[in-house]
Amino acid sequence: QVQLVESGGGLVQPGGSLRLSCVATGIMYDLYSVGWYRQAPEKLRELVATINPRGSRNYADAVKGRFTISRDIAKNAVYLQMSSLKPEGTGIYLCKYHYGPDDYWGQGTQVTVSS
Repeated sequence: QVQLVESGGGLVQPGGSLRLSCVATGIMYDLYSVGWYRQAPEKLRELVATINPRGSRNYADAVKGRFTISRDIAKNAVYLQMSSLKPEGTGIYLCKYHYGPDDYWGQGTQVTVSS
């Protein structure tokens, strides 16, 4: 059974930092591309960052230079280091594992950027 568990969210002031984690079980981890998405209230889910099996990374323009996606194959984990956070970064952050026709989602972790 595939399971993805995100953690690391919380309340942070503007300009602050958080590190999100997504740990996968029941999956051939190193075959999958992984993405972090943000679901803000009353907005469409948007892609924040991706990393593929070869380690290539892509970022949404709004987070370039502030966010870093990385993976630890030994731990079956993908991380999102977020710095210089802005209030518009508030939302539920979800990770998705993708391979061919298969998509697996975690339950998300809440990030709130507010003073």
